[in-house]
Amino acid sequence: MPETKEIVSVDGRPDGSSSPSGEDSNNGSQEPKAQAVRRRLPDERRSLTHHFSIGGQEGYVTVGLYEDGLPGEVFIRMAKKGSTVSGLTDSFATAVSLALQYGVPLQILCDKFSHTRFEPSGWSGNPKIGYAKSLMDYLFRWLELRFLKGEQGILFERQSSGELQHERSSIKAVGQVVELGDAPTCQFCGSLMVRNGSCYRCLECGSTSGCS
Repeated sequence: MPETKEIVSVDGRPDGSSSPSGEDSNNGSQEPKAQAVRRRLPDERRSLTHHFSIGGQEGYVTVGLYEDGLPGEVFIRMAKKGSTVSGLTDSFATAVSLALQYGVPLQILCDKFSHTRFEPSGWSGNPKIGYAKSLMDYLFRWLELRFLKGEQGILFERQSSGELQHERSSIKAVGQVVELGDAPTCQFCGSLMVRNGSCYRCLECGSTSGCS
């Protein structure tokens, strides 16, 4: 038995026929059409700001989040205000924000814009991304790491977890800062190094500052 397919036209007719005037030939009524619904963010929303530097171009990307933690808007601010790159990235961020609010999945945007190649490009200083082929390549690979591959972690601690847990987290954070001290950055990956005897060692790539 041959396979059958149902074709739905623009005006919603199941048989694929269309009417130039948009009116049904039987009763003259116009059928309703589905409209895109925009999901706006609340007036007060949480956000995450990330600094990046690629090929001498520095900037910040800020992601506004819904109550469920999903991204709903993106702002890109370049260090060189008034430049062509700054204007293009600002307009592009507005388009991405509208796409997210109208229901375009973030995975589709990341698949589309990741690994796009144009200048400026270069080493990003982020060990999880490495070499960035362009600004868009870095930004969407970072968004994918943060929000799609489970590396987002607990960005915001809920108040209901209690003051004891918050106090322990603060003590642990202070201990890590004290341990770092005046540790230099790694010359290979850019991460902060930790003291290892009389020298320093990088926890990201394993390099040392001269000691064996």
